[in-house]
Amino acid sequence: MNRLGLLWILIFINFACRFESKQVATFSEELHTAIPLKYATGFSAYKNNQGVTLLTIINPWPEASKDLRYALIPKDLKVAPDLGSARFEAVLTVPVDKVVLTSTTHIPALEALGQIHKLVGFPGLDYISSEVTRERINQGYVTELGANERLDTEKTIALEPDVLIGFGVSGTPRSYQTIRTANIPVIFNGDWMEQNPLGKAEWIKFFGLLLGREAEAEILFSEIESAYTDAKNLAAKAKTMPTVLSGALYRDFWYTPGGNSWGAQFLKDAHAKYLWENTQESGSLTLSLEAVLQQAENADVWIAPSKFISYAEMKESNPHYLQFEAFKNKKVFTYATAKGPTGGYLYFELGPARPDWVLKDLIYYLHPGLLEDYEPIFFKPLR
Repeated sequence: MNRLGLLWILIFINFACRFESKQVATFSEELHTAIPLKYATGFSAYKNNQGVTLLTIINPWPEASKDLRYALIPKDLKVAPDLGSARFEAVLTVPVDKVVLTSTTHIPALEALGQIHKLVGFPGLDYISSEVTRERINQGYVTELGANERLDTEKTIALEPDVLIGFGVSGTPRSYQTIRTANIPVIFNGDWMEQNPLGKAEWIKFFGLLLGREAEAEILFSEIESAYTDAKNLAAKAKTMPTVLSGALYRDFWYTPGGNSWGAQFLKDAHAKYLWENTQESGSLTLSLEAVLQQAENADVWIAPSKFISYAEMKESNPHYLQFEAFKNKKVFTYATAKGPTGGYLYFELGPARPDWVLKDLIYYLHPGLLEDYEPIFFKPLR
């Protein structure tokens, strides 16, 4: 018998032991109600009148050959669900109680929903910067699982999590196959593929579905959306539109956000003119120093110069940085000084979940005076 057949038998036995009725709930997509999504394009969710949710991860990694479908079945369901002929990557009961995460961008959702106590394992604990989660790590509640590409499968299986929430860059990591063989559901999270800042943040609804916190997730996202929109509208009133340079040299190339990227959208919403806003890439651009100098030597502001934290460090790394007016005028701002106690960057962990804070940081520096009482969270002046 193949693995899928065994999985269906286990699911049937699990439900049969609990169900008090022989009534069958029909799993029909036509009868589903969509979970409302306004910005996120990487997942969809539909719920039928029995509370069974069809969760689809759309394009989980670049050039993925298919969408991934999951069935989420309420633990308190009193009726045996008939999933018909539908095929799923995994079927699991919700809300889940024990979770393994694989990306720091997932940490803020659990914290915001009051469910961080459900985190039992993570690969690369030092990357986590949150004080709340670090305290749980220090108390021994979260197990180190190695690295996402080389996940310690034995430790992961021993934790007996209800679900592993993973991600793939070019496909399914081999370690995930081992986890699934042990009948531990693996659900892919594609939040990193979203380019709209509010699209990334809306993935809190994905976690709400798994954690039984759908209403709370809806409220939290609405608050973030409102704060982001208010900040964007405020920035639009600014009388100036400063020109912006971003990125830095890595070896012989300069990496900077493409015009359709997450980072470029922030600058647009902050009422700034990003000097590569008309390019089509959603990832990074790879440029020569000469090309960057020609385009941005006189840029007003320099945002996110890689991981540099001081002007002296930049000068020592490459004296060509001194040719930029933003460097000369001390208008360089970095995320690299906002770090957790073990070296994790707060911007990469919390920024995707709180785009309103990222936008306010940028507005604070790009338009002095618009947010006088605001204290930046991620970006700080270069030292």
